[in-house]
Amino acid sequence: MPPGLFTVELVLDVREVRAKDDRDYMQQELTKKGIKPIMRALELGDALWVAKCNQPGWLQRYGGEGDEVVLDWIVERKRLDDLITSIKDGRFHEQKFRLRRSGVKNVIYLVEEIGIRGTTYFQKCEEAVQSAVASIQVVNGYFLKKTPKMDDTIRYLASMTRMLKKVYEDKPLHIIPAKVLTDKNYLPILKHLRETQPGVGHYISYPAFASLASKSEMMTLRDVFLKMLMCTKGVTGEKAIEIQKTWKTPNDLVKAYEACGTGEEGRKKKIALVQERLAHLLGRKKIPRPVSQKLAEVWGGL
Repeated sequence: MPPGLFTVELVLDVREVRAKDDRDYMQQELTKKGIKPIMRALELGDALWVAKCNQPGWLQRYGGEGDEVVLDWIVERKRLDDLITSIKDGRFHEQKFRLRRSGVKNVIYLVEEIGIRGTTYFQKCEEAVQSAVASIQVVNGYFLKKTPKMDDTIRYLASMTRMLKKVYEDKPLHIIPAKVLTDKNYLPILKHLRETQPGVGHYISYPAFASLASKSEMMTLRDVFLKMLMCTKGVTGEKAIEIQKTWKTPNDLVKAYEACGTGEEGRKKKIALVQERLAHLLGRKKIPRPVSQKLAEVWGGL
């Protein structure tokens, strides 16, 4: 898609609100700064940027869909209190896992340090927050942006939009036609293109991205199994993938626990099953004893 045929636009999730009685605050403040966001319910992330084609039907002529192409930037926004809650209920790991599977190259994890820093509640959770922040940067390689409050977030999004307009609007965009994409070949195709053409970005249409990023559409048994495993405390996306490599389906894992037998001896075998079977793993993938026991309690009926 040649330059001049599109403009870079910010897409903001409609659920990004300041308060229930002030739902349009972000949209209004961005508009005041000269950035009129496109508002919609996003399948993934809280903000992203698209190249919006200004010639109706152009993408369809070349195998695309709609009139928007998703660029390589996405924002996951968290208030500090919401970050803590997501760590506790497992959403934190699931969201990072889905962001990785999205294929978007530049992930910005934006944390608003509002409200609870310095409180007794935060002090109890501070170690978990520091660990999560380190994981975002070191393990996942995402860019971490901290803002004091929503107004600073709005200024940052406006600044990013102006910067991305300068980066993209005077260059052609290379687009992968939706008709060749499946949930299985999408990431391998991206990996191949990035390795063989490192100086060129390759993008997909927004409808294709929304379908691939959907929590429900095109979800395989493997995806469901991984999500089920990650509901267990301590099972990160990386650990879940290693467990799924050994036991391909939920049924395989249940049968493995059943084969451990009953009684006290069977109970000990169940607790040690995952830890011992995956004892060769190192670093972040390693399954510690407490996690192996938790899995036995969930899947082995202890």
